[in-house]
Amino acid sequence: MASTQLQNIVKRFEGGNIAVDNVSLSVEDGGLLVLVGPSGCGKSTTLRMIAGLEQVTSGRILIGDRDVTDVGPAQRDIAMVFQNYALYPHMTVRQNLGFGLKMRRTASREVRNRVDDAAEMLQLQELLDRRPGQLSGGQRQRVALGRAIVRKPAVFLFDEPLSNLDARLRGQTRMELAALHRRLGSTMIYVTHDQTEAMTLGQIVAVMDEGVVKQIGPPLELYERPANRFVAGFLGSPPMNLIDGVYSNGQFIADDLQVPVSGFDPVPSGLMEGSRITMGFRPEHVQIGAVTDSNSIQLGSVRTRQIERLGSITLFYFKIANCSCVGQQSGNTLNEVQLSIKLERKDVHWFDVSGHRMDSIWS
Repeated sequence: MASTQLQNIVKRFEGGNIAVDNVSLSVEDGGLLVLVGPSGCGKSTTLRMIAGLEQVTSGRILIGDRDVTDVGPAQRDIAMVFQNYALYPHMTVRQNLGFGLKMRRTASREVRNRVDDAAEMLQLQELLDRRPGQLSGGQRQRVALGRAIVRKPAVFLFDEPLSNLDARLRGQTRMELAALHRRLGSTMIYVTHDQTEAMTLGQIVAVMDEGVVKQIGPPLELYERPANRFVAGFLGSPPMNLIDGVYSNGQFIADDLQVPVSGFDPVPSGLMEGSRITMGFRPEHVQIGAVTDSNSIQLGSVRTRQIERLGSITLFYFKIANCSCVGQQSGNTLNEVQLSIKLERKDVHWFDVSGHRMDSIWS
């Protein structure tokens, strides 16, 4: 096991396209970091640079106390699990699991012991004599995991390993991965575009967009206090509602929506009469009913455009201030077409014209 550090990493491809722009990350020994973001944001390129499969344009990569920036993949003491499993179709599961060890001239008894241990850990004992073509997608993914485990690397790297599985298998394998991390206590870096995987697996989550880390921290911290508009809109399913407007005469104004604002304390830098700001709120924080105390704000009366009953929760869609929004209620009894909705002041997020979070809008 080993800590991993990225120091001001830049990846520039031919033609000047910058895929990763000055990224610095640190994963402690035994930690699990998830890199999450939309397709093309640079997360897989970052992982491939850690693995040594992509050359770093500038910056340093350290595994433990060793600078591996210019070290080949085979000498980095890492194991990588790919999206497409990358199993040898002509080999049995046992042969796939032990192939990497044999290439390193590991003693036969040691190979057998490690393969048996990994097979027991991943419940592959009954599949050892089968070939990949005889396995389901979930079984193939477990074999790919096992092949990484037998290596006993300093760092595990996962590149969207669950994206080829159906929803049920993704959930099951996600739990197995979390249990595996607890059991091994190994350093892991996991790349995904799936925010559910990021929120449930990561001890630390780094949200990337356009080659830049937009925010890094514990998953609940990112969800409850997004540092910018991108993170606010990316994390959450459904995502945060975001309404653009202006600050004028002590109010947030967006078309026909007027929300009284008692003042900024402290006053955010650059905020003045007519400043463009964005109001954000999570669907689960939308409440039905009239304001009864000063801790709430009224958004007004809205007409539901669509209602989706999902069993334990109901989603309802509405339009306010020329913005399509969604609310979430528990249960499945919501039937009203016309609703009066409100928010608790503490559940409202504010972002400036640059998309950065503004705190203390309520005095």
